[in-house]
Amino acid sequence: MSDYIVQPNPKNPRLTERVAGVDHDGNPIETSVVVERPLTLFLNGQEIVTMMTVGDYPDFLAVGYLINQNMLHPDDDIVGIEYDEDIETVVVRTAHETDFEDKLKQKTLTSGCAQGTVFGDLIEKFEDTALPADAIIKTSWLYALTKKINTTPSLYLEAGAIHGCVLCEGDRPLLYMEDVGRHNAIDKVAGYMALNRIGPENKIFYTTGRLTSEMVIKTVQMGIAILISRSGFTAWGVDLARQANLTLIGRARGKRFVALAGQDRIQYDADPEGIAEESKDLQRKASVGEEVA
Repeated sequence: MSDYIVQPNPKNPRLTERVAGVDHDGNPIETSVVVERPLTLFLNGQEIVTMMTVGDYPDFLAVGYLINQNMLHPDDDIVGIEYDEDIETVVVRTAHETDFEDKLKQKTLTSGCAQGTVFGDLIEKFEDTALPADAIIKTSWLYALTKKINTTPSLYLEAGAIHGCVLCEGDRPLLYMEDVGRHNAIDKVAGYMALNRIGPENKIFYTTGRLTSEMVIKTVQMGIAILISRSGFTAWGVDLARQANLTLIGRARGKRFVALAGQDRIQYDADPEGIAEESKDLQRKASVGEEVA
C-alpha cells in the first residue's frame, strides 16, 4: 500500500476504543468502536460550525469544509491554521476578511439564514462549474481501485461506523481519508488538495458512502469528473450528476457496478469474467468491522 500519499492508520489509539459487551449468544466480547470528538471551526473571528469528527487532520478538515461550503475562494490567502486540542478548536486565518463573513453581517445569524446563504451559494457555484469532457475511467482501473481500497487496512474494516473517501488517479489511490461523516471525509481530501496545490485533472473520487446530492455537489465543486461508490444512489444525486455531466458509478463490488450518469466516459477494457467477485469474507469483515489481514 506504499503508493498512498496519505492512508488510514487504524492502529492510532486516539481513533478507537475497546469496549466490552456481549454477542448474540450472550457470550462476552470486546470490540473496537470509533471515537467521536467535537471540533469547533472559526474563520478568522467568526465561529462557523461545531463538527463531530474522529479528530485526525483538523487542518485539512477545516480548510476543506470552508472550500466545499463556498466560504473560501481560490483568491482568499490563508495565512495560518491554528489547532488547539485542549479546547477542541481550529481557526483558519486569511489575509483579508472573506466574502462569507461580509454576507453574514448582512443577516441575522440563525441556522436557517446561515444555511440558506450557504446553500444558495453552493447551488450557484455548482451550476457554473464545467467538468472536463475528456476525462475517462477504464474498467480495468475501476476493478483495480476497488480491490486496493477495500483491502487497505482502515477504520472502516477495523471498527465500522465510519466513512472513507479516496482521491485516485488512474488505477492508483492517492489520498484515503476517513471520518464519522462522509462530508468530513471528503472535506479532508479537499483541504489536502488545496493546501498542497493538487489539481483535479485526471482525478477520480471514491467513497464508501451513498451517492447523495451532497457527495455529487462537493465532487463537482472540486472539479472531479468521476465519482465511484461501493454503495447506492439517491434520486437527487443522480439528477444532479446528470445535470453536471458527472460520471456516477455505484454498487462497485468485485466485477459488478452500475453507472447512472456520464456513462460515455467509461472505457470497457477489461473482461469482467476475469475479475473475481468480492469475497464473502471481505463482505463480512466490511460489515462487522474486522481488520483485513
